[in-house]
Amino acid sequence: MVSSKEDPFTLGKGSVLREGFDITIIAAGIMVSKALEAAENLSAKGVQARVINFSTIKPLDSQLIIESAQSTGLIVTAEEHSIIGGLGSAVAEVLGENCPVPLKRIGIEDVFGESGPPDLLLDRYSLTSVNIEKAVLELLNKKK
Repeated sequence: MVSSKEDPFTLGKGSVLREGFDITIIAAGIMVSKALEAAENLSAKGVQARVINFSTIKPLDSQLIIESAQSTGLIVTAEEHSIIGGLGSAVAEVLGENCPVPLKRIGIEDVFGESGPPDLLLDRYSLTSVNIEKAVLELLNKKK
């Protein structure tokens, strides 16, 4: 299933933007484009990553998270937000209670934020497609 501009927005539902069977990348906001870029780069390395856009975190599409965890066995979350109390934490709670699998959260660590140009800040806080790729490869290597 691949979403398109014709798919309606549904509150509380994630959208699978790219199918994959090796790992799932769950992203929100501007990190969705970074996740798609990472998935494309990973594809060239033989890794098929499912990419899911979570437009809403509350309510959370727990069923899609569980289905993806069961299907791929590994999850990376990517958000332009603190890893504490955001998408990564919400996904971790769902996985912990329903389908524990390895998880890596890409987001802002527990630090005070800074101001600056968006691209500079994304690099500063490691919110890039390269960092998503690294997290994916790290989890895949641990799985072996």
